[in-house]
Amino acid sequence: MYTDDELVMISALQHYVFCKRQCALIHIEQAWAENRLTAEGRILHDRVDQPKTENRRELRTATAVRIRSTRLGLTGVMDMLEFHRVEQQQDAEGRKVAIRLAHTSGLWVPFPVEYKRGKPKEHRADEVQLCAQAMCLEEMLGVSIDQGALFYGQTRRRMEVLFDNDLRNYTQQTADAIHKLLACGETPAAVYSPKCKSCSLLEICQPQTLDGHSAQQWVDAQMKGALK
Repeated sequence: MYTDDELVMISALQHYVFCKRQCALIHIEQAWAENRLTAEGRILHDRVDQPKTENRRELRTATAVRIRSTRLGLTGVMDMLEFHRVEQQQDAEGRKVAIRLAHTSGLWVPFPVEYKRGKPKEHRADEVQLCAQAMCLEEMLGVSIDQGALFYGQTRRRMEVLFDNDLRNYTQQTADAIHKLLACGETPAAVYSPKCKSCSLLEICQPQTLDGHSAQQWVDAQMKGALK
């Protein structure tokens, strides 16, 4: 179990899966810069960044929901949490999957939804972030959550995500790795790849200049050259 002071933002998982160095620059060195892609993502999130609820007969929704997990050591604000009405509190395996909500009757299944710009990606960073949200909710609500959805701004479609054992294990391993990274306090060396072109930290990171080397190695090399 982690203490409140040790909790890490859930968004760090998405950063870590995309690039370990990006994660360290943001969460260790507190570096940030915005480009067109991050600006588009911010605009997409504006519609779900303010806490509000909406009630329908078979669906309840809440935006900007604060969540946390002391087991994973994570905290954050999820874009949207849906509750779908069901008839049974347990599934066929006897697991509790539904809860009762205040000021309403019936049983409701939690269903996390994360908003993303662009389209589905080859890596699983978005899926890991969504799974982490589900695992936080499971701890908070005492239920099992089998699936959620990613909504992509470019395709204007939802992609359902199943929280199977492989994804859960990957999410747990990523959370563990981030805590180790932050504990050591060292930013990984830069390694240039095509995905660097879309990173808002490109100018800060300097992956083509520092490819395979640490910032300190680059500084030492520059000083050595200046003294010749």
